Amino acid sequence: MTENKDIQIDSKEVLVKVEGLSKKFCKDLKTSLWYGVKDLISGVRGSNLERVLRPKEFWAVNDINFELRRGECLGLIGHNGAGKSTLLKILNGLINPDAGKVTIKGRVGALIELGAGFNPILSGRENIYNNGAILGFSRKEIDTKLEDIIAFSELEEFIDMPVQHYSSGMKVRLGFAVAAQMEPDVLIIDEVLAVGDLGFILKCFKTIDTILPHTAIIFVSHNMPMISRICNQVILMEKGEVKFQGENVSKGIDYYYNKFMTGEDSSEVYSDSSLKLETSSIEGLVPIDNVYHVQWGDTIQLNFKIKNISLTKTPYISLVLYDKEQRGVAEIYPKGQKLNAIENSEYIHFSVLLKNIYLSKGIYNITFTASETESLNIYYKVHKTITIQIVHDKQMWTPFLLDSELISIN
Repeated sequence: MTENKDIQIDSKEVLVKVEGLSKKFCKDLKTSLWYGVKDLISGVRGSNLERVLRPKEFWAVNDINFELRRGECLGLIGHNGAGKSTLLKILNGLINPDAGKVTIKGRVGALIELGAGFNPILSGRENIYNNGAILGFSRKEIDTKLEDIIAFSELEEFIDMPVQHYSSGMKVRLGFAVAAQMEPDVLIIDEVLAVGDLGFILKCFKTIDTILPHTAIIFVSHNMPMISRICNQVILMEKGEVKFQGENVSKGIDYYYNKFMTGEDSSEVYSDSSLKLETSSIEGLVPIDNVYHVQWGDTIQLNFKIKNISLTKTPYISLVLYDKEQRGVAEIYPKGQKLNAIENSEYIHFSVLLKNIYLSKGIYNITFTASETESLNIYYKVHKTITIQIVHDKQMWTPFLLDSELISIN
């Protein structure tokens, strides 16, 4: 009973506080070294020059502010070069900020870079003791955790082998096992989990679910379903600055995906010059920035106009639907196709009725393929021939939101 009360009290405690945090870098090494010497001589730290950019300098992180309490998980998202890794390195004490302040209470476990914190010539077992000591644990405390760490990492056979001979996946296993099993107050996780196999990733998320009530977690990933699964607040960064911050994780993820919606043309990936897709559209809808907005549950008609160059019979049309992560989520199987002979036909028109779309809210792309038969001799293939956005008031991160109704409850 006392333990539960302690957890409730701890859950209100701010473990990470970031105030006006900024870090600038120089694009040129020689200039950077010169600035460093000038700063040492002039004692720039604490002056207004901290917030001023000099020639060839840029903000890697600029004026970041947030608080994170025990039991909260912050998702840091943004495209490459947004400043996420720089922010994590400041939080972990690997580099110093140029301005601002970081306050962290308790022990910090971090998985920032693959193999970071490991001595390559030492064994996995020896590195466990080293990492535990860095976190502030005594040898006796590490002894009590050792077998659990080794078992979790599933590296029993290799634990006494030098880490320099470990694969990238093995390093991830050992790093996460140490960071999680030591139960730090603050856990920082970068994109390193993307290296692990699916079974181990699922095991990691189960562990995160277990330790989260006692820990504050900062999680960086380009995998938005992962972010939506464990984070209860999010910061979207772009060029070192915050573009969105708040507890509406779905809204932040939507902003992240919108950065990909550039309105670029379809991407032709294969053509044997026997045909070409001239136009593609959805009946009765007008695209906005090349995106068709479709209400959840609607039925739509896809229209295709093919320029016939040398075909003597109609091709077989297949369509595949891809989600925002470019994962294939559905095959559109048009029934009733007949590969009839054609003569002197300059254009071939195809229409496909797609019934009752129960895809979850979000952006989807359709890949168009024309071939001789259902499974033989591709003539033509093009990605992103039609882009649709499913409109719904509920944000789900599973591929489908099926129509259902509660008919009874006891």
